[in-house]
Amino acid sequence: MAAPMSWRRLLHSVSSPAIVGVFTRISDRLFRARDRRRGSSVLLLAPLLLETDPVPQHVSRPTGSAGAHGTDGLCAHFRWMAEQVPAFRVPGGNIKILTSPDQFYQTMKKLIKTAERRVVMASLYLGTGQLEQELVDCMEEVLQHSQENGHSDLKVSILLDYTRGSRGQINSRTMLLPLLQRFRSQMRVSLYHTPDLRGLLRLLVPQRFNETIGVQHIKVYLFDDSVIISGANLSDSYFTNRQDRYVLLENCREVADFFSELVEAVGDVSLQLQPDDSVTMLEGMVHPYKGNRQHFSTMARKRIMAVLNTARTRQQLQRHSEESEDEGMVSEGEEDTWVFPLVQMKPLGIRVDEQVTQRLLTDAGSDSTVYLTSGYFNLTHAYMRLVLGAGASYRILTASPEVNGFFGAKGVAGAIPAAYIHIARQFYNQVCRLGQQERVHLHEYHRSQWTFHAKGLWYYLQGQDRPCLTLIGSPNFGYRSVHRDLEAQIAIVTENEALQSQLQEEQEMLYQRSTEVSSSTFERPDRYVKLWVKLVTPLIKNFF
Repeated sequence: MAAPMSWRRLLHSVSSPAIVGVFTRISDRLFRARDRRRGSSVLLLAPLLLETDPVPQHVSRPTGSAGAHGTDGLCAHFRWMAEQVPAFRVPGGNIKILTSPDQFYQTMKKLIKTAERRVVMASLYLGTGQLEQELVDCMEEVLQHSQENGHSDLKVSILLDYTRGSRGQINSRTMLLPLLQRFRSQMRVSLYHTPDLRGLLRLLVPQRFNETIGVQHIKVYLFDDSVIISGANLSDSYFTNRQDRYVLLENCREVADFFSELVEAVGDVSLQLQPDDSVTMLEGMVHPYKGNRQHFSTMARKRIMAVLNTARTRQQLQRHSEESEDEGMVSEGEEDTWVFPLVQMKPLGIRVDEQVTQRLLTDAGSDSTVYLTSGYFNLTHAYMRLVLGAGASYRILTASPEVNGFFGAKGVAGAIPAAYIHIARQFYNQVCRLGQQERVHLHEYHRSQWTFHAKGLWYYLQGQDRPCLTLIGSPNFGYRSVHRDLEAQIAIVTENEALQSQLQEEQEMLYQRSTEVSSSTFERPDRYVKLWVKLVTPLIKNFF
């Protein structure tokens, strides 16, 4: 054990994503031959250090049914989505855009307290401060109330990432253990562990950096038949001064059922937290880092894709039944909005979100405008080629250095904002080289004492002053979102003018706090990037 421990001390002293990358390659070489003999592959992400994005190809337009009634207008424009993913038709009046961290926090507390059947929460982690404890107290209160009234049907299910949720002596697990011990029959805590953190890599990468390999990044907060889709985690800064995006779908039973089943499926292939703080796997499930890598991914993909496929099959049967009864004449009523769930889990072979996002960017013609935002601007090469080669106008919003979540961090992490400056400058220079300055604009978000974590896009068709489509959820459009993490977002397509106005106001609110980037921006002293950061950035950009 002496040799491994010496490497561990070395890593603790100089750890960085670049070193993680080096050991990823070493570990892959050491274990590749062994796993071939076992009939599997370690797949420790060394290939992701290379530029492996496939050249995006235009997807042929389907000719089948849209999955949502009607063929005119927006339904015809975006009906191809329903050929790839479930399509839930809901009243636009049931959708509310939340705009602030406090509104997000207070809404969750209120909905937890009034839940009667289920509370389902998926996040990267649960923080350990007072505000997070109040959330836990709300869950304890509603569970206690259900027992006192003899209605123990209420179930609480929490899905977090294993590595992030286990960091430190006081962590997400210790925050939830009292509930698990007291309400064992009503409480479930699942901890997803990426199959790519295994073997020598898991032994050598220290706790602070092991989440760079891959995490559970889905953010879904569900209460009975209402659900919040967001990019925000369950931590105090996300409740106070970290700007994100949040959409509340109230009384949308089918959407809530889908995301409840999705979280349950991911939970089934995750480690299960026990009342004594140990973890176990459900019977018959392959262990994510002790079991065969290929077998785990195959099992997990089958379990998760069953949720998507079942939802689509159910909708197709329902649609055919309605067409038979009413000969296709269905009253649309107030159901003027379509919700498409998009899932990305490339370590498990699931690439739905990536495919739909590429198609959206591919189809964005010169008659449309796309507002795209990411707290961590690090577009994949596939997305970048589509943005630079498309006809649509783009206005891209990203964090200025001072509102980057890593600004002021200690050690190597403190250089991450500079790495993002370098990436943004490279992108801006490419825009200028291609003469695209009139079509592609880059903006930076500024807000004193705040950080910026919003992601997604708003899609405006020609002649419209309000967006008809938005993407909202956990993906950042970067390498991690596409290649490493478990992600989920929704595409909302709406004809509801009030909802379109909400989306427009949200987009304008964020962009009003921004300034447009120009060549002079990168000449400022606070945008100076050290040479070593420029040299290291190509090696580590796939890890953030």
